[in-house]
Amino acid sequence: MVNRLVRTKERIGNWLDQHFTGKTMHVKQMISIFIPVFVDQAFLIFMSFFNTAMISSAGVASVSAVSMVDSLNIFLIFVFIAVSTGGTVIIAQYKGSGNKVMVSKTATQAISATTLISVLLAILVIIFHKPLLTVLFGEADPEVLELARVYLIGSSISYPFIGVFQAVSGALRGIGETKPCLNLSLIMNLTNTILNVLFITVFHLGVTGLVIATLLARLLGMAASLFYMIKINETIRLKVKDALRLDFSIIKKVMFIGLPFAAEQIFFNGGKLLTQTFIVELGTLALTSYAIVNAIAMVLQIGPNSLGVTIVTVVGQSIGQKNSEDARKFTKSFMKLSSILFVLTAIIVLPFFPLMMNLFRAPDEIVPTIFILVMISAIAQPLLWSHSFLMPSALRAAGDSTFISVASLLSMWIVRVVIGYVLGITLGFGIIGVWVAMIVEWAVRGIIFTKRFNGQKWYAHKLI
Repeated sequence: MVNRLVRTKERIGNWLDQHFTGKTMHVKQMISIFIPVFVDQAFLIFMSFFNTAMISSAGVASVSAVSMVDSLNIFLIFVFIAVSTGGTVIIAQYKGSGNKVMVSKTATQAISATTLISVLLAILVIIFHKPLLTVLFGEADPEVLELARVYLIGSSISYPFIGVFQAVSGALRGIGETKPCLNLSLIMNLTNTILNVLFITVFHLGVTGLVIATLLARLLGMAASLFYMIKINETIRLKVKDALRLDFSIIKKVMFIGLPFAAEQIFFNGGKLLTQTFIVELGTLALTSYAIVNAIAMVLQIGPNSLGVTIVTVVGQSIGQKNSEDARKFTKSFMKLSSILFVLTAIIVLPFFPLMMNLFRAPDEIVPTIFILVMISAIAQPLLWSHSFLMPSALRAAGDSTFISVASLLSMWIVRVVIGYVLGITLGFGIIGVWVAMIVEWAVRGIIFTKRFNGQKWYAHKLI
């Protein structure tokens, strides 16, 4: 038995070394980058999972309101996450080329640009929150809309806090320092979870409690991240006076990656928002089903999502050293590992489905629908998700941002939105039809990105 375990360990070690070691990076370096990202992603997703479960105690109206606004939050927050991702790519390439001065300057400017954008978005959402909710979710129940209004205003106030936090995390990932990202994330998200338990479960404040917990936790996360960058980190050495002076030559490079990605996220998540308006038409129970299935699907994606974050650093640094062979090799290896992780996670998670339904307090009439949607995800993700989401992360890290953004937008609006409406509303398949349309769109995206990856244009961009 012991000898068998030793041999298995050796086989796994040899496989990892064969697929994840190259001239630009060793497998041990990748593992040191990946593990903190994985722990961080796992914590974030499980926190979201249990937050959805906790808010379920306040009733289906609260779950529906939070689900609706979180779709809008993701839509808006991804705008400044896109800018910080542009910083990650440029920083990773400068890191690969050994230019320490430009690593520090780029990180500083990326943080400044992201902060400005997040403040602007917060102001706009606070001013126009009523028209936004009316246009997007006007057919929702009045109780759901009122709860959504409270949650949206509270969330928008926190945008600058999470914007700074994401910009700092993006800069640290660019230089491969993912352990500090993990520590900062734990500080913010543990605080968020503890405060959620206090305000939602103990004090029964419902959506208002969720808002208070989110604001306090994100404020702490911003303060901790800035303290780390100014007082502790020696690679980037953030200085407030440098952050206050905008260097547009650097910001232009960051925006070359960030703006197409931001545009993609605006229209891509806009398409997701539109498909959710289809679900609003189907009623509060359909919205509740959608929220619960999304929470479970995100648990299944913990490992692959972590690889998606890690691959930006890995491919970025490979391209920075002008080694496209390693970039291609590592991308293929990440794709294989992603599919393996999907299968392993599904085997571990799916037996707990009845327990999860009890945790979410799911009404009996929607449990069969939730089960069907979860099974569709469990089957489709190992086959399609990696080509649809992991591969474009690698291409974007090489500078191929514009193509990825255009392809993503077209597939979302032509495939997911149109087919989702036809299947879900016109043909009457409801939320199952909307979900199947999403899977079809994954397949289309995957075909497009695989064809691009097999060519040479994706790594021909010169960013630095």
